[in-house]
Amino acid sequence: MILETHRLLMRDFVEADWQAVFAYQSDPLYLRYSYWTHRTQKDVSEFIQMFIGEQKEQPRTKFQLVVVLKEENQLIGNCGIRVNDSELREANIGYELNPQFWGQGYATEAARAILKFGFEELGMHRIWSWCVAENVASVRVLEKIGMRREGHLLEKELIKGRWYDNFLYAILEQEWKAK
Repeated sequence: MILETHRLLMRDFVEADWQAVFAYQSDPLYLRYSYWTHRTQKDVSEFIQMFIGEQKEQPRTKFQLVVVLKEENQLIGNCGIRVNDSELREANIGYELNPQFWGQGYATEAARAILKFGFEELGMHRIWSWCVAENVASVRVLEKIGMRREGHLLEKELIKGRWYDNFLYAILEQEWKAK
């Protein structure tokens, strides 16, 4: 599966992606809001194998795609959508980028493309996401792609011994079409 934007190519994971993913998932900035304190090659290999396995499911309900800079052919992260309830046509999205590429609009571009895929190709009615409330950059991405904050969950995540609040965001199909 392939999605394309102005600057990005988003495609299914392949085994060879592990080195690029390992490089950014080992970065302390990446790990800041993660449950993981560190990553091993085995961890990352299993992470990628999980996504490769999901590609074979029928019907396919999970689409986690690597994010590649088109011009440089460089893997910089991943972005995906998971159908939570096909009857209610509800899904959630998530994304992660190599910290070296933060602040350049790539997460917004990838998340916007995955939203479009969710509404236009998968026929979703509602797509939601969440982020750690202190993760201001992720909050900005979700708001830039047209999602509205639906909830503030107090002390929802215990990460490395500290409680964090979460924000819950969502967008409906008619809101997407109106933009």
